[in-house]
Amino acid sequence: MSQSLATAGPVAAVALSGDLARPASLTVPDLLAWPQHRARVSFECATSGVQHHRFEGPLLHDVLHDAGPGFDRARRKDRLRFLIAVTGADGHHALLSWGEIDPDFGRAPVLLATRIDDSPLDRHGPQLVLPQDRCGARHISGITTIRVDGGYPVRA
Repeated sequence: MSQSLATAGPVAAVALSGDLARPASLTVPDLLAWPQHRARVSFECATSGVQHHRFEGPLLHDVLHDAGPGFDRARRKDRLRFLIAVTGADGHHALLSWGEIDPDFGRAPVLLATRIDDSPLDRHGPQLVLPQDRCGARHISGITTIRVDGGYPVRA
């Protein structure tokens, strides 16, 4: 092992859990397996003014879709009852709906950023980036968990 890798420290992992056929633990290097998307984002922060950043990473929808969400694929609208809870290492939380990120509905280009301003996030963990948000309140740094919850089943 090279000296730079030995001193780099541990790589952060994200636990995918909940109503998924294939729960997983993913690192930033694992997230490079999905197509990477880029976004230039400006956040209006109440305390520090406007922040400008460039992010790169896979779409949240692509990663979660591959984990096998537990909705009934034969019932198109069944996925609309699913929620996605994201938690960061600092305890910050955000909640999204599946319909918000699904290409058949809201199609929001939500990223699990693997890079910020050309710097890799391997040691810190991916960041949740919602380019469409004016304020960065749902931006989560150092994601530790993403939980998919189908709530209550819909009656036929």
